[in-house]
Amino acid sequence: MTRTLILPGLHDSNAGHWQSRWEARDETLLRVVQDDWETPHCADWIARLDQALALTGPDAVLVAHSAGCALVAHWAVGEFSRRIRGALLVAPSDPEASSFPSGPTGFAPIPLLRFRFRSIVVASSNDPYVTLSRAQTFAMAWGSEFVMIGEAGHINSASGLGGWAEGFALLNTLRKPPAENLRGTMARKRMPKGRSDGSAPRSYSRAESRGNNGGVLRRGNQRTKTIKQYTNNI
Repeated sequence: MTRTLILPGLHDSNAGHWQSRWEARDETLLRVVQDDWETPHCADWIARLDQALALTGPDAVLVAHSAGCALVAHWAVGEFSRRIRGALLVAPSDPEASSFPSGPTGFAPIPLLRFRFRSIVVASSNDPYVTLSRAQTFAMAWGSEFVMIGEAGHINSASGLGGWAEGFALLNTLRKPPAENLRGTMARKRMPKGRSDGSAPRSYSRAESRGNNGGVLRRGNQRTKTIKQYTNNI
């Protein structure tokens, strides 16, 4: 079974975020739990991602949002060489832009080297944390397919996407075995903004932890500390 790891951006993804909704509907999705969501060191996030991949085994798929995309870029060009099947990189925030928060460290400059795995970059035309041209630069440098979904802000819970069925369909193309992907590959230039697929996120009280993983991975949106709700997840 292909495991999919959710990589939120700064402040984590709240219950209304499409990442949390996907996690609630699909038990093969696991969230990578970081120790510091507010002012992290990128190196710490990289180490935690590698820990998570060691637990899930090879052929995992990554689903990153915002600063989580920068995490994937740094991990991919670093000393870690664990094999993954692919990565969905949504609204990659630009650590070198003035809009990027000042607290986190080590995310800039963002690596602009080709990945050794298949990837899809999804961008919005009015994202406050990355310009469209910069997102296209990322996709070209990483060797990623590029999908622009129009005006959707930072493609987060404030974007009105609900369960974002179109994004989940993109994820499923990455989770297919390589032979199936070869048969189904098609050019994607533009994709309409999605709405809720009707699935509701699981409540925090019903969140489950899967296995003895030392808190590295968590199923559902359970928190060991005070839960904070964020309208925008950077």
